[in-house]
Amino acid sequence: MSYKPLDSSKVYLITGAAGFIGYYMSKKLLEQGCVVVGVDNVNDYYDVKLKHARLEQLQPFDKFTFIKGDISDKPMIDSVFEEYKPNIVVNLAAQAGVRYSIENPDVYIQSNIIGFYNILEACRYHPVEHLIYASSSSVYGANKKVPFEETDFVDTPVSLYASTKKSNELMAHTYSHLYKIPATGLRFFTVYGPMGRPDMAYFGFTDKYFAGEPIKIFNNGDFDHDLYRDFTYIDDIVEGIERLIGKPPVDAVPHKVFNIGNNNPEKLMTFINTLERTLTKALGREVQFEKVYEPIKPGDVPATYASTDLLQEAVGFKPKTSIEEGLQQFADWYVEYYKKK
Repeated sequence: MSYKPLDSSKVYLITGAAGFIGYYMSKKLLEQGCVVVGVDNVNDYYDVKLKHARLEQLQPFDKFTFIKGDISDKPMIDSVFEEYKPNIVVNLAAQAGVRYSIENPDVYIQSNIIGFYNILEACRYHPVEHLIYASSSSVYGANKKVPFEETDFVDTPVSLYASTKKSNELMAHTYSHLYKIPATGLRFFTVYGPMGRPDMAYFGFTDKYFAGEPIKIFNNGDFDHDLYRDFTYIDDIVEGIERLIGKPPVDAVPHKVFNIGNNNPEKLMTFINTLERTLTKALGREVQFEKVYEPIKPGDVPATYASTDLLQEAVGFKPKTSIEEGLQQFADWYVEYYKKK
């Protein structure tokens, strides 16, 4: 399937532009000469320095405008749409994290429900060509059937985070039905890579290693029933979004949902061993994590595994970066960024 470059005459609004996926998405668009308006509240859910470092890499692009603000602030969102008239909206701003949602439910409702509602309302009154928004593999909850397909039943979320993402899909469907807003929801599967989120396991494991602390593995030390994750490298996620941008749904209700995952789940222990190997290579000395095994946490699911058939059918693409390749990129970046030797 031929792939046409993005239309650089359009205005792209990226929410969560200082975030992991938002930063890479903005960068990719800017490198193609597109006009990008980035919005982010730069909250302190994780190290703010990393968010600033990402933004610093976007600042040199003269077609980049950054607005510090929260999507739950309706007047701010309305004024951004009023002033910049985005053609394409990629909503990646959200309060992330499954475990954090157990201790801090308020911020999830604020950002993921109210914030997303504000985006939908803005798209209603300032029509856009395509709204792409982040959903999550967590909507599959405790589904036993693998791989997860977009048509699967997803009414059994096991965390508030998952509930808010499922709500986003329902809200977007309603707005597409009522106001014909072309919208695409993306169920991301465990995204990783350089400049990633420090709250993610691979990043935390690396931090712990350099702090001389053991890593906690939530699988009871049961290797026959290890956690499986469909780890998806950041470049694959960005390419998937990029290809979908120019393909807004055209059905009677113009709303679609796609998985973006690696379609190749790995045991958590395989992932950890690969991370040890890639750090060994990056440092030029042997790295071995000290491991402590604990019970699975509430809200965690035993396996995530994406079927990517729909995505491939729609845009001729499926993620392909191996964990060996992706983790090497991360390890090299980490050692350089944090000046470890």
